Amino acid sequence: MSGESESVATVVVATVTNLGIAAAKAVGGVVSGSSAMLSEAAHSVADTVTEVLLLAALKRSARPADEAHPLGYGPERYIWALLASVATFVGGAVFAVYDGIHTLVHGEDPGDPALSYVILGVAFLLEGYSLLVAWRQVRAEALRMRAPLGLYVKHTPDTAVKAVLLENVAALIGLALAAGGLLGAQLTGSGVYDGVASLLIGLLLVAVAWELGRSNAQYLIGRPLPARVRAQVREELLSVPHIEGVLELTTLVQGPDEVLIAAKIDFHDLASARQVEGACEDAEAQLRERFPAIRRVYLDPTPGPPAP
Repeated sequence: MSGESESVATVVVATVTNLGIAAAKAVGGVVSGSSAMLSEAAHSVADTVTEVLLLAALKRSARPADEAHPLGYGPERYIWALLASVATFVGGAVFAVYDGIHTLVHGEDPGDPALSYVILGVAFLLEGYSLLVAWRQVRAEALRMRAPLGLYVKHTPDTAVKAVLLENVAALIGLALAAGGLLGAQLTGSGVYDGVASLLIGLLLVAVAWELGRSNAQYLIGRPLPARVRAQVREELLSVPHIEGVLELTTLVQGPDEVLIAAKIDFHDLASARQVEGACEDAEAQLRERFPAIRRVYLDPTPGPPAP
């Protein structure tokens, strides 16, 4: 299965999971009167909307290049993914914080939490499965890129899978907080625990929305390959016969498997036009073989600085 197909499958699993969980949490919240459960329902609704937007991002960014967009539609995924982070903030975080404050100020009349405990348990299992699917893909991609897992998650250009991974981690933490709020309210008869749990869920969603928004904004602005990879690209170019120096190197990540390379190259002064052309072809072939994500290579023959 290709990386793109794996990303779509991961997002679909998360979407279906969250849709069912959202409805169940809403029922549990109404029956128990728990603000934390209602906040978790809003959390799952926000996650569902997020994943629908991520599916749109994956589909629309996969369109081939055309005359109107000669470099393709890869960056469009980051626009939709950025909107998804806004949905997480508005749909989940704002509601959870508001509901938590409302409960702390006005109190609440706790109902029977039995159904909510069952729903939270089932939701934990489903969210755990969705997290496992995302985790397996992220781990496989990190191994393929020969990068430490934490570093890959932080810098991965596949922000759709990163979103699913972070949202599932946040969902499991949110479920634990909701369960704690329910238990505290049940043992003490006070809605304070439930209100605090709702506030914490809201703050958790703010953190997730911020991280996802920041990641996507960086790629929309234009993010290069990591410094270590840029050094490897430069090294590969210098290994090509007739290339004497790399005067300027520009890299641009346009998608998880779509990288553009542009460089000003100093060729040997005695190299013929045919040898320069051959060196350009060899350089592109070597770069694509070593880095499969590189799709476009533009090399500009440029005289180097005069020898002292």
